[in-house]
Amino acid sequence: MSAVALHSVLALAEGFGLAFSPCILPVLPFILAASSVGDRKRPFLIIGGFVASFTAFALLSREILAVAGIQQDKIQYAAFALLLLFGLTMVVPPLERRFAALTNKLAGGAENFSSGKRAEGIGGGLLVGALIGGVWTPCAGPILAAAILQIIQAQTNIEVVGTLLAFSIGAAVPMLAIALFGQQLAHRIRAFARHATEIRRGMGAVIVLFALFGLSGFNIGQWVVWPAQASPIQTVTANDMPGAKMTNDAPPAPEIAGITHWFNSKPLTLAQLKGKVVLVDFWTYSCINCIRTLPYIESWYKKYANDGFVVVGVHAPEFPFEGKPGNVAAAIKKFGITYPVAMDNNFVTWKNYHNEYWPAHYLIDRDGHVVGSHFGEGGYSETEDEIRKLLGLAPTAKAAPDPDVASLFQTPETYLGYDRARSFADGEVAPDTAHDYRFPATLDRDQWALNGTWTVGGKHITADGKGASLRLHFTAGKVYLVLGSETRHAIRATLKLNGTPIGNNAGKDAPGGTVTVDRYRLYELVSQPAVKDGILTLTADGPGLQAYAFTFGR
Repeated sequence: MSAVALHSVLALAEGFGLAFSPCILPVLPFILAASSVGDRKRPFLIIGGFVASFTAFALLSREILAVAGIQQDKIQYAAFALLLLFGLTMVVPPLERRFAALTNKLAGGAENFSSGKRAEGIGGGLLVGALIGGVWTPCAGPILAAAILQIIQAQTNIEVVGTLLAFSIGAAVPMLAIALFGQQLAHRIRAFARHATEIRRGMGAVIVLFALFGLSGFNIGQWVVWPAQASPIQTVTANDMPGAKMTNDAPPAPEIAGITHWFNSKPLTLAQLKGKVVLVDFWTYSCINCIRTLPYIESWYKKYANDGFVVVGVHAPEFPFEGKPGNVAAAIKKFGITYPVAMDNNFVTWKNYHNEYWPAHYLIDRDGHVVGSHFGEGGYSETEDEIRKLLGLAPTAKAAPDPDVASLFQTPETYLGYDRARSFADGEVAPDTAHDYRFPATLDRDQWALNGTWTVGGKHITADGKGASLRLHFTAGKVYLVLGSETRHAIRATLKLNGTPIGNNAGKDAPGGTVTVDRYRLYELVSQPAVKDGILTLTADGPGLQAYAFTFGR
């Protein structure tokens, strides 16, 4: 389903939810009273006024936020905080009573207005409809906010129009039915009102839970995308990369949409970039294959920016911690990235491009068509020549060979969480519970094992005490591991290679054979002068050490 269609379906459901929520009860007398006077056009005018007021407010919000340059992650954080407060008013009786008193006053004042002279005629009907929207908003705000946030996030006018139209239909049809057949519906709604308290409590609990998920940074995008793929989302190494694909059958480039935060740039759309050559690079900051491509991409950007070349780095997180703006900002600074970077936390742009890999490059010509793609590392000279061709420049004088970053029998990427784990020596893990493990007597090549108390989660493993150890039998020159600290304080871990202190074979992040885990990122643990078979043992100096996935290099 396209992004436009998906947003429209969601907006239609939100509109119906608005009309059938318990929030209908305070304004029901208002709607019935306002619709009972005047001619047959009166109900249509009232609903038209409501739709017009919502549309104007949504479009105004979009323009104000665009001009102000406010990042969407800040908007979302504030929205979730307000959502939490609203949910608490539905669950906590004293807060509910205060809130009800406020909304009843508003509804009473609005009802008095609707029966006055100023509410007569065409203009009066439209004004009453707009007033209904204003009175209803304090109660139905979360549902309205969801639709407005979709409109703010929309990157094209088609998405905006589709979302607004769908929401308006969803909200207007049931409300129009109430206005036209109010007396018949009133009896049924009174029966519904007898259970309104229980319904409000249940809705409030759901809203509080949803808001807490949002405030905690829970990334629903990953859980939506992974099950939807025919095969698991994967990083691509030099051993198994599909390589480049250049084509004359150039489709229009999908939009860069659903972005929650921009770095090094104001929000961009492909419409704004038309006339330029654009490289869209999907990456994530703890992926070694992505990291090794970044210097090439940065060099192209600096070399050809004045010729009309733009890079948009679309950061799609593989792990939840990669969805935090502070972590991405630190990575951008560390890797010296100066081109625009867009955080695609909900995988909207990823799905628009039907992407399945980290890293992945899509090359877009000046007319806005995708004319080439490349998945994985390598192909740097070929990609640069395609960029030069699209810019009207001559090819490079001599193609440089790609660096040799992987060996033929290198250990494959190894995930440690049970969602994607393989080659665990004991065969099975105890999911989501602290369990005492013991190293086996031997480890086959590419196998890993645990010793001491660990909790194995879906995406990572967590050391539950000092001395908890992780062991891996690998074949590679370099060994990398994604690590973090559950305690939010730095945790140290010591390393041994083949049973002895790692010595000169320690990676750059493990000087002296000790790695200090001070933030969630990729750490280089082993750096050997040649590809060798070895057994690495990592031992945590305290509880809270988290490990996600091993990757390797030559």
